[in-house]
Amino acid sequence: MFEQYFSNRIKKTPSSFIRDILKVIQKPEIISFAGGLPNPISFPQEELKISMNRIADKYKDKLYQYSTTLGLDSLRDYIVNRYKKLWNMDIDISNVMITTGSQQAIDLIGKVFVNEGDKVLVEKPSYLGILQTFCLYCAQFIPVSLDKDGLNIEELKNTISMHKPKLAYVIPNFQNPTGLTYSKNNRQEVFEVIKNEDIILIQDDPYGELRFTEDERLPYIGMNATEKNIYLGSFSKIITPGMRLGYIIASSEIIRMLETAKQASDLHSNIFSQYLISDYLENNNLDEHIKKIRNLYKNQAQTMVNAMKEAFPEDVKFTVPQGGMFSWVTIQEGKSVLKLFDKAIAKKVAFVPGHPFYVNPIPDKVNTLRLNYTNADANTIKTGIERLAEAMLEV
Repeated sequence: MFEQYFSNRIKKTPSSFIRDILKVIQKPEIISFAGGLPNPISFPQEELKISMNRIADKYKDKLYQYSTTLGLDSLRDYIVNRYKKLWNMDIDISNVMITTGSQQAIDLIGKVFVNEGDKVLVEKPSYLGILQTFCLYCAQFIPVSLDKDGLNIEELKNTISMHKPKLAYVIPNFQNPTGLTYSKNNRQEVFEVIKNEDIILIQDDPYGELRFTEDERLPYIGMNATEKNIYLGSFSKIITPGMRLGYIIASSEIIRMLETAKQASDLHSNIFSQYLISDYLENNNLDEHIKKIRNLYKNQAQTMVNAMKEAFPEDVKFTVPQGGMFSWVTIQEGKSVLKLFDKAIAKKVAFVPGHPFYVNPIPDKVNTLRLNYTNADANTIKTGIERLAEAMLEV
């Protein structure tokens, strides 16, 4: 009835496959590895409750009033100081804007940079959210394959030479959906390829704090070496996703343009959430809290890896993540993950088929799938993997 009224943009933009299947698999008897959900036991609920009472007394009506588009200064200052401390990043408050989750950050970047037909380099496979959002702005995606160390460098060189993309979007740490991490050498090689190219590099890092070991932090690609770097971060995976707070770090010139786009989008992000998270960060040790999450997820990831090693057929491959929330599974070539999905649901276990993470996929031809291990206990993980292994034998 309303088809004639809808814009071409929205008609060409697919619905989020993950959001759609989450509606289907809400039955309590289904073990779900489908979502990208943090474990609720990682939420600092008592500490946040204390912060709520404190900010109610301290800030009063400011909690309920309109605020500035760029975000709360104390929260922006915290981000500046943390990035200086951890990575010696040369930034100040003019380089930071608070967003309604890092998903809004992606949307604002699309509004500011993407004209119809502009070419955007993405990983193969890539985060579903970037594909859906930039599709809305009629971008042309140029995928570059991932290998075990990061982007395929020869493919990257050839792709840039041939297509001259305007933007490049990457997730160097514990990539979604594969769980892979770019090595230090790969990061340097990627920078050497793009440093003299006319490309804006977007580095999305929602999982970077969730490294399972205490090894040296890997640097961002070309950190402090170019004005054409945009960094995206989030409090969703380390404090709570429900507050919907993320941030953008970029040159002050880029931030000014993003601020204009955000003014037209939502005026400002939830100010109550900003005061709450800022107070929590001021009065608690974030690093100690993150350490607890790392240990929790490390154990859950190891449980899933061990279960897959024991139960999966020998021809099934999977990534062993160094952090983050996901493992990426590849079944035998020629087999359909969509058929596996139906078999798995019948056995009351769910996952995300791989095709939504690719540019222009043929769903029946895709033989990959994503598993999330952070939102299930050890026994549930073992049972779910056993059920999935049984389903694999029936495809």
